[in-house]
Amino acid sequence: MAERRLTFRHIEAFRAVVASGSMTEAALRLHTSQPQISRLIGQLEAITALPLFDRSGGRVIPSLDGTRFHAEVERAFVGLSSLETAAARIRAFGAERLRVAAMPRLAGGLLARAVVRFRSKHPDVIVAIHSGDDETVNGWIASGFCDAALTMLYGEIPDARLDHVETRACVAILPQDHPLAARTMLEPADLRGVPFVASPLGSALRSSTEAVFAQAGIPLMVTAEAGLGASICTLVSAGLGFSVMNPLAAHEEAKVSPIAIRPFLPALPVRFALLFPPDHARGRLMRAFGACARGVLLEELAHLPDAPSERPAE
Repeated sequence: MAERRLTFRHIEAFRAVVASGSMTEAALRLHTSQPQISRLIGQLEAITALPLFDRSGGRVIPSLDGTRFHAEVERAFVGLSSLETAAARIRAFGAERLRVAAMPRLAGGLLARAVVRFRSKHPDVIVAIHSGDDETVNGWIASGFCDAALTMLYGEIPDARLDHVETRACVAILPQDHPLAARTMLEPADLRGVPFVASPLGSALRSSTEAVFAQAGIPLMVTAEAGLGASICTLVSAGLGFSVMNPLAAHEEAKVSPIAIRPFLPALPVRFALLFPPDHARGRLMRAFGACARGVLLEELAHLPDAPSERPAE
């Protein structure tokens, strides 16, 4: 005959009898019969080879061995309780760390607001924000150093999983008092001979802008270069020339820099997107953060003026 093994039913019955002091009361608590409880306790005493109870009249009192065994049982149940807590923490993404990235303009505004929204729903997750230029951010995602990024793409898709949010057209920015600020829309021919404040040489936006002007046969007169949208807007507002940039940064900077913003044709598309490491499985944590970031980004883009009629295809 096979040796009987200890089961959870044995321990459940033992704890109920100790707590109630009665086989009958234990049976009521466990929604079973008194004979079934008696059988389980008898089996448990045989398995442990310990006299667990002193039976006196209608009362069942733990023996010295039973009291010691009960203490060990309760310690085990504390461990089970901690496992339940750990499971709840995992469900809530507890003790997790999330590394997110963006270019400075997005990191200090949209990404920070996305993190605040995410943390309001998942307060146990530690979130670290990293900021850098587009090449650096793309490298962080490609290597897996960061788990997600908010980005603006003007050209090729980097080595990452792309979650496209929305495509908009870049805008032209001018000093507020520039004569061309009276125009409702600007094209390369309108900007012939106007100094140009450029993004860095080799950047996707710089290359796209140069290609549009070259196709129109209009030479660009570069007078300054800057990597940050804030710096470009400051230079433009100071009268150093015009520039072409993404509409989100332009309208944000217009709050502090006196610049005029006008639609620019032909449309230079900029894709607002979320990036994830190429070989990284997106679990619930990434999906939850992605939903928050997408929501914040769409809300911000909804406040922008409509793009020109030649809107880039998404």
